[in-house]
Amino acid sequence: MKALSLPLLMALVLPSATALASEDISKVNGSIRASSGQAYGDLETVNGGITVDDGVVTREIQTVNGSIQVGDRARTTGVSTVNGNLRIGRDVVATGNVETVNGGIYIDRGSQVDGNLETVNGGIGLVETRLNGNIETVNGDITVGVGSQVQGGIRVKKPNFNLSLTGGRKPRVIIGPRASVAGTLQFEREVTLYVHRSAHIGPVTGAQPQAFDTDAAPQD
Repeated sequence: MKALSLPLLMALVLPSATALASEDISKVNGSIRASSGQAYGDLETVNGGITVDDGVVTREIQTVNGSIQVGDRARTTGVSTVNGNLRIGRDVVATGNVETVNGGIYIDRGSQVDGNLETVNGGIGLVETRLNGNIETVNGDITVGVGSQVQGGIRVKKPNFNLSLTGGRKPRVIIGPRASVAGTLQFEREVTLYVHRSAHIGPVTGAQPQAFDTDAAPQD
């Protein structure tokens, strides 16, 4: 039998190795850690947090009761939890939505999210981040921080008794230095809206922007 060449052997072996490395991880109780140097499929648990190390490639990252931390330079699709915070590091690319109900969302410098950011009871903060979708919350503060770009709009929804736990609080919405929001800023409840003089925003409904020119917005 004729011996197989090295390139052909590599072509036969590598797909099976990649498939093995990209297997899904699914649990009911327990945390998940995705280690550097590997590629993963979906990461799912019910009761537990999820940690994704720097540079890891995954598909969906989902939990119900737990926080999620995504390391620098990671690549993923959607990231979601119900009761927990979502923290996304630097230079991360997420091609889906980033969502939580009772928890906050923070995204660090150089990252890009192609979907939407959504919370009900939790703040949202961006620093030098590009968001190609929309921002939506009910009770959370929103900070579109220095140099961030939101290609969609911002919506703060009217509280619903069945979903909202802190409906009496007035959210703060801050558009920071050199930040931009291309779409409409729509407020269905009372908010405090601060817009830096160097920022650019679309139309505003339901609130009166207050200009500021310091590094941080005024304290209420």
